[in-house]
Amino acid sequence: MEIKAFEDRYKDDVIELWRECGLVAPQNDPAKDIERKLKVDPDLFLIGLVDETVIATVMGGYDGHRGWINYLAVKPSQQRKGYGQSIMQAVETLIRQKGCPKINLQVRSSNKAVIEFYSAIGYGNDNVVGLGKRLEHDS
Repeated sequence: MEIKAFEDRYKDDVIELWRECGLVAPQNDPAKDIERKLKVDPDLFLIGLVDETVIATVMGGYDGHRGWINYLAVKPSQQRKGYGQSIMQAVETLIRQKGCPKINLQVRSSNKAVIEFYSAIGYGNDNVVGLGKRLEHDS
């Protein structure tokens, strides 16, 4: 898998991958999420390609205090081949290079398989409650 920074020519393929992986929610317009990401640390928005086909994505972020992971996706037919771990290592390296001491992410508590994946690559439950407030509604 070739890992590189997102390019706009892959936008439709990325959105389709997110839909296939169940990452698109009614309250989040994926095209707007991409536009927003490209305004802040676009170098932390990575895609994974096999034969020029998008099979993986991850959006990383660093706010000066904590790093964040969003939109980690691996095409279902390509899962359990190490691609998720590889793209996570790539984004972790980039975030670390920015001086970040810790990365946070959120997973729905019902998504046991994803929790197991993150546990296997060193992430643990911080026993916190994630809260959010929408400042802009995409619907």
